[in-house]
Amino acid sequence: MMLAFLPVVIDMTILHIAIPSLTVALGASGTEVLWIIDIYPLLMAGLLVPMGTLADRVGHRRVLLTGLTIFGCASLLAAFAPSPALLIGARVLLALGGSMIMPCVLGLIRKTFEDERERAMALGLWGTVGAAGAALGPLVGGALLEHFWWGSVFLINVPVMLVVAPAVFLLLPRHEATSAGHWAFGQALLLIAGVIAVVYGIKSGVAGTHAWAVTLLVLGGGFLSLAVFVRQQLRSPTPMLDLALFSHPAILAGIIMAVVAIGALAGVELTLAQELQYVLAKSPLQAGIFMVPIMAAAALGGPLAGHLSNLFGLRAVASLSLVVSAVALAFLAFADLHNPGLGVPAMLALLGLALSIGLTASSIAIMGSVEAEKGGAAGSLEATAYELGSGLGITFFGVFMSSVFSRTVVLPPGLSPAQAERAARSIGDSHVVAQALGADQAAALIDAARAAFSTTHSVLLATSAALIGGLSVVVFVMLGRYRTGGEPQATPE
Repeated sequence: MMLAFLPVVIDMTILHIAIPSLTVALGASGTEVLWIIDIYPLLMAGLLVPMGTLADRVGHRRVLLTGLTIFGCASLLAAFAPSPALLIGARVLLALGGSMIMPCVLGLIRKTFEDERERAMALGLWGTVGAAGAALGPLVGGALLEHFWWGSVFLINVPVMLVVAPAVFLLLPRHEATSAGHWAFGQALLLIAGVIAVVYGIKSGVAGTHAWAVTLLVLGGGFLSLAVFVRQQLRSPTPMLDLALFSHPAILAGIIMAVVAIGALAGVELTLAQELQYVLAKSPLQAGIFMVPIMAAAALGGPLAGHLSNLFGLRAVASLSLVVSAVALAFLAFADLHNPGLGVPAMLALLGLALSIGLTASSIAIMGSVEAEKGGAAGSLEATAYELGSGLGITFFGVFMSSVFSRTVVLPPGLSPAQAERAARSIGDSHVVAQALGADQAAALIDAARAAFSTTHSVLLATSAALIGGLSVVVFVMLGRYRTGGEPQATPE
């Protein structure tokens, strides 16, 4: 399960380190870059719940093998995509394969470990792979880009899948308990369309890419689709998604925690990767090495979260991990990355450790609140929270960065109106514009972009710290009457 899960989580962040190289090689605009990154979590958000419930119906092994095959083929297509549009299309197929893999992994863990303490430790190991894999992405990407072209960050998935798929075929049991009922294809399409429309409507509204009338129309259609889906689930004797799952405060707390924490982490990772390469002029490998403390500490957080939750309870572990994450982000917001000393690596390690513990705690809250036969559905809800957080986090932070950057950057004279408009959008666009300028003018534009991006980076980290600090209070309140495993505590008379 860990081998099947690792390439999917690495693929969530490995692209971050390749963005500067990819942007220049394909001539991608800032909007195209956001879609290349964002189309993966956007579609995953819509596909995960249907795929999780499908796995509960027909068996996790069958769905997992199909997902691994699709993911490997899509990685090959993405590696050799000649244009931004084709790369976005390949990322669509990656999302389809990934949406089959993620809920199956969590569902099989839930089926395997019935004991609550063992399940907490198993989910801790799963959290280690998830957090460390996501943190490992920039380092792996940096090492590949040091010697190969940007497509190598996708091509690396192919040999991994060639090993993992046969292992899954041979090692997983061919017979497994499945839940009753049939998988309604029409209901699945309704849910997928509703989720994608709502998320896309939010994205376009925040980014201002469409007129408000169009945005409201998309949002309205999405909410209508979801309302019809909910009505069908409430009336069905064997619903695709058991809506009673949302009645558990522990599940709701875990979902909220996963959305906000992973959203902040995705935005911070993407911004830090650009800061290190664009502003500090580090190579992709050097940027990846700079982020090693996050990766190393995150590898310890998963098992530690399971152990601490068994000792002190889920509420204390989840809330305190978010408080520590907020403190680390606040420190990094005002730190001088040009002279990091020991403070910056220490805070990066603390951030990786705390967020890894917090995200694993959210897994324990969600997966410990359901029966084994509903493990795929619960796992898909958690995975959906991760993808929504990643997609919306990158969108909100991308728009936020663009807004602050365009107001902060002081462009050099002599640029045409079209060049000035594009250069003010993002630091990546500034580098693309600089390629068409003379040496002196290009250097002046790059210097202006670097200064503006450093300011933008600081504001973004400070905002992330405030967001996660507020989340710690919400989680503390929501888990007030729940122990680890989601069992309610007795209410005093």
